[in-house]
Amino acid sequence: MKRYILLVFIVLFGKTGFAQSIDSLFFNLYTDSLKKGTHNYINVVAKYKNGSYLPLNENEIEYNSTAGKFERSSLWIPMDTKDEKITITIKLKSNKTIAKSVVLYIKKKADNEPLRTKEEILADMQKGNKPSSKKSKKNKTP
Repeated sequence: MKRYILLVFIVLFGKTGFAQSIDSLFFNLYTDSLKKGTHNYINVVAKYKNGSYLPLNENEIEYNSTAGKFERSSLWIPMDTKDEKITITIKLKSNKTIAKSVVLYIKKKADNEPLRTKEEILADMQKGNKPSSKKSKKNKTP
């Protein structure tokens, strides 16, 4: 009987006493702007009191935004959105006082610039030029 009580105590204490608590939240964004008509993944990382960092998901985080709609960890921005920027706020579900906000602008330029072909890149490499985008070529002066 004593073994059983000791085992129960260790299991309960192990889940609550040794669990690391979250110190703060951070956005780990893959872009500096949001795109309309697509899912924009919002990556959230927690810093624990022991100094380690681990990603969190919609089970641990409450997501809010001034425009668009969250679907799990992705923010959907409709094509007809007139906003120039969106404020995203995240809160820890287990402790709502731990929160963070970020303002992200919505991309204005269309993604219709054609990509360079393999042949164009290889031709540049053979000429001794570094592979670069067409944008940087336009900005160079002779």
